[in-house]
This record gives sequence, structure tokens and C-alpha cells, in this order.
Amino acid sequence: MAAGYAWFLVLLSVFLCNLMKTLLPSISSFLSKMVQKDAEQENEMRAEIQEMKKEQSSISMMDEFARYARLERKINKMTDRLKTHVKSRTAQQAKMKWVVNIVFYILQAALMISLIWKYYSDPVTVVPSRWIAPVERLVAFPTGVAGGVGITCWLVVCNKVVTLGLHAVS
Repeated sequence: MAAGYAWFLVLLSVFLCNLMKTLLPSISSFLSKMVQKDAEQENEMRAEIQEMKKEQSSISMMDEFARYARLERKINKMTDRLKTHVKSRTAQQAKMKWVVNIVFYILQAALMISLIWKYYSDPVTVVPSRWIAPVERLVAFPTGVAGGVGITCWLVVCNKVVTLGLHAVS
């Protein structure tokens, strides 16, 4: 492996992937807001419903029943339209979240596979054999170099350390 920077490259890749994983909800929310501009229409509908309710409260039900009932039907119709609109927007947000997650995990898997492919035969770093004596072959996999730390073991260790570090910070 190139003189001494590979361990840092892997650690940085794992750190950035874990950081992005924590930011995925914010990213998908931001993207869905950018794609959907329906909030203004929903706000207008809510304001219109409030106006109609205010108007309805000023009408005497006993004196002007027909007008009161007509307004009630309008309110119900507008409320149903708003509910339908909100449901469709919520479904689109869930779809966007799903797509963002899938794309992220595919890119993360591609990055990890490319790192393993590139550094398959070289150890990430070499440590004295006695430090890892009982599990030396497992740690050196797939390189087989005595005292070497293979890319797969290094990825697992980096992922665990970064996850614990990010969990402690948040």
C-alpha cells in the first residue's frame, strides 16, 4: 500500500459515510422541499378554511340554517381536499426518503468494494506480530502478511470507532 496514507484514506471514507448517514433525514427533507412547492397551496387552503369557519361562527344557525349548512358543506369539502393533498405530499416525501437512502447505501457499498478491491493484496499498516498474535491471520486477511492489518479488518475497526465517536458526540 502507498506509504502510510491508506489507513487515513479508509478512516476518512468511513467517517464521511457515517456522517452522511446521520444527515440523511435532513438531506431527504431538503430535497423533498425543493421538489415540492405545495406548501403555499396548503397554507392558502388552511387560511380559506379558517375564514369560512370565522364566517360560520358569525352566522346564527337558528336564523339562517340554509346558509349555515351550505358553508358547513364547503368547509367539509375544502377540509377533505386538504387532507388528500397532505396525504399525497406525505407519500411523496416518504418516496423521496426511500430513494435518497437507497442511493446512499448503493454509493457507500460501491466505495467500500472499491477500497477493498484496490487494497486487497497490501496491508493497510503493519504492526508487530506479537500485538495481534492470537488473531494474526484474521487481522491480516486477505493479505496474509505477518503483522499486517488487512483492509477488511481495518474497515470494520474504523467503522466501529467512528460510529462510537459520532454517537458520543451527538
